[in-house]
Amino acid sequence: MTETVGWGPREEYGKLFDKVDVAQDGFINWDKLSSFLLLTLYENDERAKATVVPQWKDLEFLPVKHKDTIQKVIFLKSSSRYVTISKDGLLGIWGENLKLQETLPITSDATKLKHLWVTSLVSLENVNKIAVAFTSKEICFYDLLSKEQFPCQYKLQGLKGTPICMDYWYDPLDANEAILSFGDITGKVQAIVFTTALLSLFERPASACEDEEATVAINWAELLSGYHKCCYTLEHKLHHGAWVRQVTYSASLDVIISSTTNNTNTVVLAWREKSKQHLRMTSFSIAQGIHAFDYHSRLNLIGT
Repeated sequence: MTETVGWGPREEYGKLFDKVDVAQDGFINWDKLSSFLLLTLYENDERAKATVVPQWKDLEFLPVKHKDTIQKVIFLKSSSRYVTISKDGLLGIWGENLKLQETLPITSDATKLKHLWVTSLVSLENVNKIAVAFTSKEICFYDLLSKEQFPCQYKLQGLKGTPICMDYWYDPLDANEAILSFGDITGKVQAIVFTTALLSLFERPASACEDEEATVAINWAELLSGYHKCCYTLEHKLHHGAWVRQVTYSASLDVIISSTTNNTNTVVLAWREKSKQHLRMTSFSIAQGIHAFDYHSRLNLIGT
């Protein structure tokens, strides 16, 4: 073999011969050699994978107190805790080790009635709040730093459709700049662009109670009219009545991405114009629709 290959000591080839000639017949052929090489390469590949691929532990089922469907799970970076919320409005607070710390009901007055549920939840990390959407066509904002247990600080009412998905983004370089986007069951995608989030999300009406724990009711029509100087709204209806399943704002593209399970205008990209208060739309139609998507900013790809 040394003469044929042209390099390598005879001792090494002798060891290789002994490994291939398992039956000790005193000879080997090409089939035996190729089978040995393939098996060796396969074993080396499996060993390499074992060092790279995480060796997951067995699944562990966590005890939960939720009696209904869990609508959303979020992670609070500021406190390293997880928050879950179920359809019936029960909020769960979990430690980083996924140990349940506490649960509390978090509902609006309207959701105390039957057949009114929580649909979505987002964290407003820059202002230490969470926003919860309800089938009562409301979005309620709860303060995480209050001495009380998450009091409702603002209640956004008067939405035309039930919001079923939400997304929140804030500028890490200027936390006053933030965007809360949401999609509803009428196919409408809407966004509230906050410009002074650290000072106040909304204007407090002159007639509002001085008690900081009191809930301030905000009507959607007020936002559309421009009454609130600390924020403005954006919206489009390009999904034409289909339920908006997911919505996300991408800061790198300055675009609001939304999707439905419909086969027309399945994915819509709503680009913010230079004026920032108008949207320019691009849409993609996918025959089978999509249930979810994710955007990779470095590769500039949307996976559905």
